Amino acid sequence: MTANKELKVIEHFYDAAECEVIYRRLLQEQNWPDNCYSVAGRAFTLPRLQTWHADPGISYSYSNNLLQTRPWTPLLADIRQKVEHSLNFSFNSVLVNLYRNGEDYVGWHADNEAELGEQPFIASLTLGATRQFAFRHKKTAESGGILLTSGTLLIMQPDFQHHWLHSIPIDPKLTQGRINLTFRKVIAPK
Repeated sequence: MTANKELKVIEHFYDAAECEVIYRRLLQEQNWPDNCYSVAGRAFTLPRLQTWHADPGISYSYSNNLLQTRPWTPLLADIRQKVEHSLNFSFNSVLVNLYRNGEDYVGWHADNEAELGEQPFIASLTLGATRQFAFRHKKTAESGGILLTSGTLLIMQPDFQHHWLHSIPIDPKLTQGRINLTFRKVIAPK
């Protein structure tokens, strides 16, 4: 089993000029909160900034931290529409991560929270600096990575979360920022 069967990369989903405009707008228009959280009663600082946007009634948490749900901005709604049209799939939420430089990262994880259902289909758009998307199999020694350039749309097929962990590792040489939009379909509580 290889990750290539469970990942799809669409390069130039947005061209370079569009990426620059969208990146600058997101950087300026997002109301970035502080990045302090608590897990099991212990406070920690998230190594990136993030916002969570979703349809009314949709909530999401990871590591027992309920994210503050914000409405869709006009820019995020436009991007959502283009992603949905391209993939013929509807999403109801997006996690917006700002990696301010190469010191910001996300550790090894799978997007397998109960709110995402049994078969999570996730689309991830990169804007700004090129970063490594690393992955490793949960049971075997297989690992790899993909360099995600600005404007790349990465699609994680449903089985990817079952078999693989992924991360955005630290890159101490990198001084530029990256914004990543991760579109998800959260199962609304009943």
